[in-house]
Amino acid sequence: MSHHEATHSSGKRDFLGFTGLDAGKIIELFDYSLHIKRNREQNRNSDEFRPIRHKTVAMIFSKPSLRTRVSFELGVYELGGHAISLEGKAIGVGERESVEDIARLLSRYNDAIVARLHEHSIIETLASHADIPVINALTDLSHPCQVLADAFTLYEKGLWHDGIKVVFVGDGNNVANSWIELAGILPFNFVLTCPPGYMPDEQLLQQARSRAKGTIEIVHDPYQAVKDADVLYTDVWTSMGQEEESAERLRVFKEYQINSALLAEAKASAVVMHCMPAHRGQEISAEVMDGPQSIIIDEAENRLHVQKALMVKLMNHDEYRKFHLTHRLMRAANSLKS
Repeated sequence: MSHHEATHSSGKRDFLGFTGLDAGKIIELFDYSLHIKRNREQNRNSDEFRPIRHKTVAMIFSKPSLRTRVSFELGVYELGGHAISLEGKAIGVGERESVEDIARLLSRYNDAIVARLHEHSIIETLASHADIPVINALTDLSHPCQVLADAFTLYEKGLWHDGIKVVFVGDGNNVANSWIELAGILPFNFVLTCPPGYMPDEQLLQQARSRAKGTIEIVHDPYQAVKDADVLYTDVWTSMGQEEESAERLRVFKEYQINSALLAEAKASAVVMHCMPAHRGQEISAEVMDGPQSIIIDEAENRLHVQKALMVKLMNHDEYRKFHLTHRLMRAANSLKS
């Protein structure tokens, strides 16, 4: 089974990456995320919408987390469930306990697993031995929940259109890999501008290029890369686990800062995104981070809504399908009226 496949041989659904999804399914998820977000704004204190009531989600964190932990834990609570946070070191993933045993045991106790891990192979093993849905909350290879929230933010703001140009400025890291994977499914143009030697995952890149309806480019000159860009995107230069490389990375990446000079080369209407945590003065200037073109806090908030939508899709598919059936009927009725 491909390590990104969305459906397990048993029929169980996982979310380890984007492959296995098509453009229609992603847009459906965005529409449901909008519904979830509006529902929260209108019925914040209502007990009516609790589609995973009495369900439990085991959350394994082997890496530090702010947005992922808060958004998943709060999301589970708001959907009526209960989240159990487990520190990866404390449970000894793959050391004190085998990954296979953890998967089988947590499947007996819980209704889903959210995992933030180092090696991507561990989440694949977890998913292949669990009887419950497994969600990738970040590995060294990919960060699909983040990129789902990013693309949803553009969709929600009416900025998403076929052929939109998204330029990722910086390291070919796990977030860049997930953008590349998404570019193999949705019809947009993606450019990664990175120093030579800091390239994305080659296998993911080739797979995405073979499927892409838009273009996927690697351009080493950031000023050339951002011409006519609709979106400028960045991430930290030194990811978790690369701390010893920090001084070298500061030197290599210094030309890859999103600042007002670089932003001026993009479209006047361009927006700026960052998956956070952010280091002002390194990968992004404070002026741009806190400026009028930044939608960084919006995308961070949307992690909550997209992940809630994803959990309903994986844990209560009947509720998810019911919404889309109603949504389609309403659209059909409106088109008949017009």
